[in-house]
Amino acid sequence: MKTINSIVAVLQREFRITFRNFSDILSIFLFFFIGIMIFVFSVGANNDIFNQIGIGIIWTLILLTNNLTLRKFYQDDFNDGSLIIFHLSGLSYELIVLIKIIVNWFVIQIPFFILIPIAGFLLNIEIFNIKIIFISFLLGSPIITCITSISGSMNLLNKKNFAIGSLIIMILSIPVIIFSVGLVNTAEELMRDQINILLGIMFLFLAITPWICSICIKLAIQEK
Repeated sequence: MKTINSIVAVLQREFRITFRNFSDILSIFLFFFIGIMIFVFSVGANNDIFNQIGIGIIWTLILLTNNLTLRKFYQDDFNDGSLIIFHLSGLSYELIVLIKIIVNWFVIQIPFFILIPIAGFLLNIEIFNIKIIFISFLLGSPIITCITSISGSMNLLNKKNFAIGSLIIMILSIPVIIFSVGLVNTAEELMRDQINILLGIMFLFLAITPWICSICIKLAIQEK
């Protein structure tokens, strides 16, 4: 019961702090829309091109948007000692990581389910391709969140070059981008196979992320 109360308390705290800094969240989504508009103005009103590369544009901007959340994932709680306090309240570091992933997914990824159709409209992407983007994002967004979590925890050990964190996200996201973008030009009989691959990648990251991040957090606390 004590553990459940601690989980609820940490969840409430995370959501409260996140929405208190709503301007930071708003700037992230403004970055996404400005990126969409840049592509619209630079490429022009060419529906054929956007139907071919639109999903790639959207996924690239989603990936870059998640890069903006990298420093906020663990750094603030690490600096003020909140991670240690969470642990002393009875929560394992693995569970703390899982809570962070859930909060980040709800706050950062869920709004994209509204933003993606708007972006698709601006890029003149066909309805069928927008549905494919929804499917790929539903499976890919937890993976991206887990990758951002891993990169954020690794950054706690890195006090000099914070660009390495963004590089880690880019490298680990390559398989997600390949299979997500590839859904557009895949035959229907092969689409299920690619979706199953994305599912496999998602379950893999959901399984390993809490352990990897907890190890990085423990090492960072020891070196602090």
